[in-house]
Amino acid sequence: MSYNLKKATLTWEGHDLAFAATGGSGHTIHFGNPAGPNGGSPMEAIVMASGGCTASDVIDILRKKRQDVTGFEVNVVGTRNAEPPMLYTEIDLEYVVRGRHIDPTAVARAIELSLTKYCSVNIMLEKGGVKINSRYRIEEEAAEAAVA
Repeated sequence: MSYNLKKATLTWEGHDLAFAATGGSGHTIHFGNPAGPNGGSPMEAIVMASGGCTASDVIDILRKKRQDVTGFEVNVVGTRNAEPPMLYTEIDLEYVVRGRHIDPTAVARAIELSLTKYCSVNIMLEKGGVKINSRYRIEEEAAEAAVA
């Protein structure tokens, strides 16, 4: 059996609860716990990962479906327990697709494929008991006027 290993090293930055987390790719994220001026919290990183994972899938699928996407974002809201352990109970994903003549069926299918087949982060969270909710909206962009 083959394993796809991911590694990270967290280094205390010498003050408060500030850490630099460097992944095997060499990219660094700064954490403060709770979030402060030196970085976001690790729990904030989870909602960012949730959005980042599905955003990559959906935009890739829409491009392959030859959708004329001119702008795209995913707004993510995570709801956590009020008492420790303050686990996520729900994550709401709102996909905003801007473009010309975007097919709603293509958007819905791209989101479905991401959340059920490709996005490891959200599939893992859901298997851990987090309810993943999704919705989308399409913002039609006017065609560019021809230059005379």
